[in-house]
Amino acid sequence: MKRKTIFGIIIFAVFLGVAYFAYNDLAANYKSNQEIQQEDQASDQPSNNEKKKNQAPDFTVFDNQGNKVKLSDFIGKPVVLNFWASWCPPCRGEMPHFNEVSSNVKNDVVFMMVDLVDGQRETQAKGQKYVEEQGYDFPVYFDNEQKAANTYGISSIPTTFIIDAEGNIVNAFQGAIDKQTLQKAINLLMKQSLMLSPATLSK
Repeated sequence: MKRKTIFGIIIFAVFLGVAYFAYNDLAANYKSNQEIQQEDQASDQPSNNEKKKNQAPDFTVFDNQGNKVKLSDFIGKPVVLNFWASWCPPCRGEMPHFNEVSSNVKNDVVFMMVDLVDGQRETQAKGQKYVEEQGYDFPVYFDNEQKAANTYGISSIPTTFIIDAEGNIVNAFQGAIDKQTLQKAINLLMKQSLMLSPATLSK
């Protein structure tokens, strides 16, 4: 009788041991699967350093020779996009600042001074004449079909967009801005471009 009792105790102990190890193994597997799922979910989430990009819509305008020019032609360099017209007093007021700054940074930043040609108050001839009379040497383009203005929802001028080298809008100004404001926006853009350059990231 004692032998049967001892044998039963041994069998029960073995059973408990097997159950214990089986539970631990299942728990470990469950934990691993949970961790894998959490890692997968984390990888699907954008990192805190990634900001939502605001892609600048592409458009076509014309140079003074009638050649088509697209914003996307300048991908790879930052762009200052300005909408203006020669009849607009605030536009005329800020243009000397744009001309001076563009002369200083023309090797690093593209200026697109887009004249809104409506065929009435503003014609390409009027816009060209004004720029030539003032002696401005920044690149001027003509929105003869109003497509660029419509694409950007321009409701008043001047309006300026600061676009990075990847074609994303990083800043915008409605109304005239001065030299300091324009230069500050460009400096910030250039600083960001430097921080994100391959050479900097590899260090």
